[in-house]
Amino acid sequence: MIAILNINNALGLDAQQLSIWQMGLRAAIIYLAALIMVRMVGHRRFIGKYAAFDVILSIIFGSTLSRAINGNSGFFETIFAGFVLVVIHWLVSAIAFHFTQFESKIKGQARTLIRDGQLCHKTMQSCHITKNDLTATLRLKCQIERLDLVEKACIESNGDISFILKAESVDNM
Repeated sequence: MIAILNINNALGLDAQQLSIWQMGLRAAIIYLAALIMVRMVGHRRFIGKYAAFDVILSIIFGSTLSRAINGNSGFFETIFAGFVLVVIHWLVSAIAFHFTQFESKIKGQARTLIRDGQLCHKTMQSCHITKNDLTATLRLKCQIERLDLVEKACIESNGDISFILKAESVDNM
């Protein structure tokens, strides 16, 4: 019983206002709990630049856990909510892995921006990608500037732009 009272006091579970030490301890515990949750999902899926649902989870996850640190929500209830979010993310990822039709709905799919050296203006407009964006990315990734040397360019489901160069442009490099 004394241990429970000490935990309540240390974390400020019943306090009207948290002390700096209580917030610090809460932050440390939330950090460790979040680390465990992220490791459950796998660091590359959760933190990397992947699909929109990964980014959405990251925002909701951080927002949810921050409430436990500043005392706006119940401490243990918030940690539980964080675990629920991680489990939902894991389940959605697992379903997407096994069912490709579901994967494209959740993660999106690649869209062609250049085909045979020609810009696909409608796709570029719907993706908010300008010719300057394409040229800059081409310079960074392929060290060339001429879009006519590109066989195909796609915006991938993770937001990256990929390029396949025409055979003659690769031969001249």
